[in-house]
Amino acid sequence: MRVSGKGLINRQNTVNFKFDGVNYTGYEGDSVASALLASGKKLFGRSFKYHRPRGVLTAGSEEPNALITVGEGSFQDPNVRATTQEIFEGLVTRSQNNWPNLSYDVLSINDLFSHFLGAGFYYKTFMWPKSFWEKIYEPFIRRAAGLGSLSGLHNSDTYEKAYAFCDLLVIGGGPSGLLAAKLAAEAGLDVILADQEPIFGGRLNSETEQVDGMPGSTWAAKTTESLKLMDNVRLFSRTTVTGVYDQGTFAAVERVGHHLSKRGGDLPLECFWRIVAKNSVLAAGAIERTIAFPNNDRPGIMTASAVRTYLNRYGVSTGKSVAIFCNNNAAHKTASDLLESGVNVAAIIDSRKDSETALDVPFYNGAEVSNTFGRQGLKSINIKKNNVETKIEVDCLAVSGGWNPTVHLTCHMNGRPTWNDEILSFVPEIGAIPNMAVVGSANGHMDTGKCFESAQKEINSLLKTFGISSKTRKIPKVETTKFEISPKWAVEGKGRAWLDYQNDVTVKDVRQSVQENFKSVEHMKRYTTQGMAIDQGKNSNVAALAILADATGRGIPETGTTTFRPPFVPVSIASMGKNAQGSGFAPQRFTTSHAASVDRGSPMIEAGLWYRPSYFPQVGETNWRQSCDREVEMVRTNVGVCDVSTLGKIDIQGPDAHKLLDFVYTICLAR
Repeated sequence: MRVSGKGLINRQNTVNFKFDGVNYTGYEGDSVASALLASGKKLFGRSFKYHRPRGVLTAGSEEPNALITVGEGSFQDPNVRATTQEIFEGLVTRSQNNWPNLSYDVLSINDLFSHFLGAGFYYKTFMWPKSFWEKIYEPFIRRAAGLGSLSGLHNSDTYEKAYAFCDLLVIGGGPSGLLAAKLAAEAGLDVILADQEPIFGGRLNSETEQVDGMPGSTWAAKTTESLKLMDNVRLFSRTTVTGVYDQGTFAAVERVGHHLSKRGGDLPLECFWRIVAKNSVLAAGAIERTIAFPNNDRPGIMTASAVRTYLNRYGVSTGKSVAIFCNNNAAHKTASDLLESGVNVAAIIDSRKDSETALDVPFYNGAEVSNTFGRQGLKSINIKKNNVETKIEVDCLAVSGGWNPTVHLTCHMNGRPTWNDEILSFVPEIGAIPNMAVVGSANGHMDTGKCFESAQKEINSLLKTFGISSKTRKIPKVETTKFEISPKWAVEGKGRAWLDYQNDVTVKDVRQSVQENFKSVEHMKRYTTQGMAIDQGKNSNVAALAILADATGRGIPETGTTTFRPPFVPVSIASMGKNAQGSGFAPQRFTTSHAASVDRGSPMIEAGLWYRPSYFPQVGETNWRQSCDREVEMVRTNVGVCDVSTLGKIDIQGPDAHKLLDFVYTICLAR
């Protein structure tokens, strides 16, 4: 439901769109997720394997559940996150991976057989008879599990490639990124600031804290406007830096037309940027993670930060009665924000025994959520404290298990993050990427004041390398709050506790992996498919590592992480290839016999850039096999001619030519 007086959306401009054939209304600035949540929608999709009901979990690109198909016909885009897709007039979207519809999915029957479909089930089942695998088992599995699908039509969109060069690339437009860009630009550096959101500000747009005596979102907007006025600053909104490569080269994808009602016009849908920067600053923030507890995947259960984002940025309450389950003090802000907006807070459940709250709400310290109820939407939860369970009715549960700094880009050149006991998460390795500084919560600073200080410190150090004396500049004033957290990775109890929501990976699956001797983190990942979905485990991998560490008797640092590889988010092949599609997108090479082959009706096949004849049909032959059989018989009984000039030739001359070739070929040419 909408909350009056909240949000950064434009309520003067209503927007009409469709989801699963039903008309909905939102406002300019809404995402599909926020607009549907405002309409009371809880169910957004189905999970990959068991087809369990799934709702929105997050509010960003890390979303594992709310995957939708956008557009129709040749403009159809599958596997788009509802949390990042902006609504526009006439937008058509639909849910995925269900039949006949989202509410009544026949394949949800898979959930009844979950005991037989656990981790690695495909290595142990469908073994007999052998001939059934290709004809029956594999087609059935592929139809049962899956995501969205392409239309099969020619892609009608246009794409572009571009190049950019700068002194400093700032990745992330939150408080740290904005300040870093501003300080560097004021010192005269050529700056590019890139952020995946349509507006700059990061978490400031989702929180109520004050910066320099004004709302954080207002400070972010003013800082953005001041950067726009600088000739040496380029602002790339809706742009995700997806990879880091040698010599200061970065890949980035700009979503130029995904928010526009007119597609296929003069503007490209996407632009693939290659940015070369002398220096870079990573200010990509951190991603909140959940806690694994029995039946923690019901629609209505989401991260605490997402609840604040929908409330403060979009003016949407994610429930009428909300409970908070956490192991850190940052999540308590969710309760205070909800109370100030008139939303009922049913309880705060904090797993820390010594935790306290000044809020006038039911408070359970040293407690945990032991179970949840409600098939297609959360209806109630069980709270367990001192072995006594209490059941309360709620329609939304905000969960916070801590924060994971977004270290991904720092690992794209074989770097490995290091464990930080203070925040119970991994932070970037110093110097992992040449000439890259990491600031803000991406480096483990969990309050805005520390984020500003780290940005100022790193920019001052950077300016010295350019021979620029750093002037003492005042950083914005904010109220500093110390981040406090205690480990809570999973809750023991009856029922499945989910880690990877999209791929249906549970705590039991990780432990089973260890029992079957897949103890390496890389082996566990592949055996359970943990972190192998579209979200790449952005909010579940660290919890899974903790479960693996506990099961193997190791510490989390010793257990390690899996390998981080680009891209950071899914990138369309079309954007990387620009308009390289259809016949003639690549050079075409023809042999001297090409015309003769075409005249004889031969279908041509691609062999690299060459076009070669596949077979020569004659009158009366109805398929390729008949033609091939005839040609084989002709060659074996008489003679055949084959043009292999496309294979190329190497002219080797000299008295020892045959000796050289003896090293190359398996046969002995010297004989």
